[in-house]
Amino acid sequence: MASPTTYEESYEETPTIDSNESGYASGSSSQDSLPEVYFSKPHLKYINAQLQKLEPQDILRWCITSLPGLFQTTAFGLTGLVTVDMLSKLDGPLKPSIDLIFLDTLYHFDETLALVDRVRKRYGTPIHIYKPAGAETADEFAAKYGDKLWETNDELYDFVAKVEPAQRAYSELQVRAVLTGRRRSQGGKRGDLDIIEVDDAGLIKVNPLANWSFKEVQEYVNQHDVPSNELLQKGYKSVGDWHSTQPVAQGEDERSGRWKGKNKTECGIHNPKSRYAQFLHQQELNRKTEELSQALQKTTLEA
Repeated sequence: MASPTTYEESYEETPTIDSNESGYASGSSSQDSLPEVYFSKPHLKYINAQLQKLEPQDILRWCITSLPGLFQTTAFGLTGLVTVDMLSKLDGPLKPSIDLIFLDTLYHFDETLALVDRVRKRYGTPIHIYKPAGAETADEFAAKYGDKLWETNDELYDFVAKVEPAQRAYSELQVRAVLTGRRRSQGGKRGDLDIIEVDDAGLIKVNPLANWSFKEVQEYVNQHDVPSNELLQKGYKSVGDWHSTQPVAQGEDERSGRWKGKNKTECGIHNPKSRYAQFLHQQELNRKTEELSQALQKTTLEA
């Protein structure tokens, strides 16, 4: 029979608490039970209702004071560029230092890559560039995954070119929240955007210009001389990879030039989970189930 745990043994396992602490957890206390940034549904609904009334600059100020581990994800579209410019102009005692995350799929237009350099020179903002794992060039990508993967398996393409690099960036940079360039007026699945969202992995996504129209964004760009993609002068309104982006016709949704002719409006980064990511998840569950079954069989045989 096992010996009962003595009082002294139990006492030694109890963590010590600084006698100067109040008993409440705070950022400077010794207690390590504080959760990561967390919103309950009622709290999230309330915050969205309040932020909905604010201008983008005020939303950005709230983010700076409220969200640790805050970054901006951008493909250097107009809305993201407006956000960068707004952050650079915020006044007050809190000066924002929000790094950018850029997913280089290896298939961006030359105009987009040139814009990245212009933004870096103009604002001096650190830019973290993430590429598909194991590929530095389009040729290396094609050698690893085959030619025109975006046509043969677009879900796999989205995952390896965008979703996985984004997940890797969030992990390596310890990202807890991101600013995005999504707006309701862009159409598609973005028509009912909230200001603040939380994805399946607990990542907080902030859409500071969710309420703005394309016209308002364009007016800000012109008024403040914000760097922009030269392709906008050629009929493009939303620019992604060269192989899946076209100019937009008069009267079409802003993002209608993306994946023309396909039943999709998002690349997977802003979906709860891409179909390919769900497939990977199911494969992992199947693997674990098989391992458990084999372990049980082995235990039965040894008994």
